Amino acid sequence: MAKTVKFKGNPMTLIGREADPGMTAPYFKVTAQDMSEKGLDDFKGKIKVIASFPSLDTPVCDLQVKEFNKRSASFSPDVVVIGISKDLPFAQARFCQEHEIKNFVLSDYKYSSFGIQYGLLIRELNLLARSVMIIDKNDIIRYVQVVDELTSPPDYEAAVKALSEVVKMPESEPRAGKNTRCVPCEIGTPPLSKDRILGLLPSVKGWDIVDDKKIVKEFKFKDFSCAKTFVDAVSVIAEEEGHHPSILVSYNKVRITLTTHASGGLTDNDFIMAGIIDKINA
Repeated sequence: MAKTVKFKGNPMTLIGREADPGMTAPYFKVTAQDMSEKGLDDFKGKIKVIASFPSLDTPVCDLQVKEFNKRSASFSPDVVVIGISKDLPFAQARFCQEHEIKNFVLSDYKYSSFGIQYGLLIRELNLLARSVMIIDKNDIIRYVQVVDELTSPPDYEAAVKALSEVVKMPESEPRAGKNTRCVPCEIGTPPLSKDRILGLLPSVKGWDIVDDKKIVKEFKFKDFSCAKTFVDAVSVIAEEEGHHPSILVSYNKVRITLTTHASGGLTDNDFIMAGIIDKINA
């Protein structure tokens, strides 16, 4: 069932994969105010407080950016605060200059990469939900707060309390089954044995083996628009993971085929990607 938030009491659908505490933080690609690209790897070795919001042109979002900017002065030097919205970089630059914002404020306008990777893109508005996430030095998600009502502010005190706990223990390991990143493959990497494939198959329900070299699954949606939304989300995540499936769309049906061309068969990446795709809300 798709995740939702509310906008003035009306339910809105969140698109993307859900971020859970204990999982390896997904890669994402956003745009800085100088139009350069930024991503998770640009903040390696830091504790990341990422606060997403719909738009700087609303009072609650305006206050959220200013509040985190004020509070960040007392944070540990190991902490970096990042605001992300779908405002254009030019608008963000103007706002930050006018209000002397020292924290990073970045834009997801171009790819919707952050919104989709963290399950925060609002289908009906094409804006980001309001949230606060804390990612530790090892890029493990330690805290997730998604605000249920879009017009309400985040719980600042709860976020700061969670941050103090992460600062005490700034490095952790992913929980069992939560290491969800593909590993780059090189030509010559051997494919999985049939026994290994059969051992992994139960972890990705509904996927079928084809010729011991591919796994395939068909997804069905309400209409073509929903199918396209799903394909768009898969495409963004596949690009970030560097592992690209074959996709066939037939009106409200999407058939996805996974294989690793560099290996001439299946690898762990195919099963990781299948697991990610299964968790995409669209």
